[in-house]
Amino acid sequence: MWQDLRDELHKQNFELVTVGLDTLGEQGCRTYIEAAAPQHPALIDQHHVLAEKFGVINIPSAIWINEQGVIVRPAEAAPAPPQPQTQQTPPPAADAPPMPERFVEMMGEAVKIKSDAEAYHAALRDWVKNGADSRFALSPDEVINRSRPRSADVSLGHAHFDLASALELAGAHAQAVPHFRKAHELVPDSWTFRRQAWSLEENPIPGPMQRFWQGPSPESPESWPYEGDWLSDVRKVGAENYSEPFKP
Repeated sequence: MWQDLRDELHKQNFELVTVGLDTLGEQGCRTYIEAAAPQHPALIDQHHVLAEKFGVINIPSAIWINEQGVIVRPAEAAPAPPQPQTQQTPPPAADAPPMPERFVEMMGEAVKIKSDAEAYHAALRDWVKNGADSRFALSPDEVINRSRPRSADVSLGHAHFDLASALELAGAHAQAVPHFRKAHELVPDSWTFRRQAWSLEENPIPGPMQRFWQGPSPESPESWPYEGDWLSDVRKVGAENYSEPFKP
């Protein structure tokens, strides 16, 4: 879907650059990137440097940068482009195993997440067409006003996350967990930090879907090392508050 958008707007000198925030890198989102075979630059950020430099707290998010390298919209929720009504998800195969109850519950919450994809992508097309004259291109002062401030605690939280990522890449998972926990504590609004740590834990689902479990195993919930998980945290804040609304 993002490739279709890029193909549509590329002729107007627009380029899309996607960045996968994934500590596992080669063993993580690279598989999905290669399967999609994008024609635009597709990068992997194993230490979530993008989140640190641009204030990304959830995915998908986007930053608009003009031809001069100036940010005209800071990090904000970027819903996937609306799909034609004719494109529907095929039904599962008759012999497919039943979906785990946790996934059913997660999907039930996911459909409640609010998204104004049409308004966002109309704004994006307007900016691509009109550039600095677009009403959606913000002034430098407004970009700063909408950017997230960086307190000492937030900076320390990013440092803990970076250390946790380095430990994880070195195979020291048990040593990484306390630093992930500290990052969650110091940067509580970052869903990317939480989801990354949750996706690295073992769970009862084998194969590529394992990383989407993001919660304790029903067989041994006491072994879950984090205070929250995707399903319980989304229910706590309300799925309607999971993604920030588009603000023209």
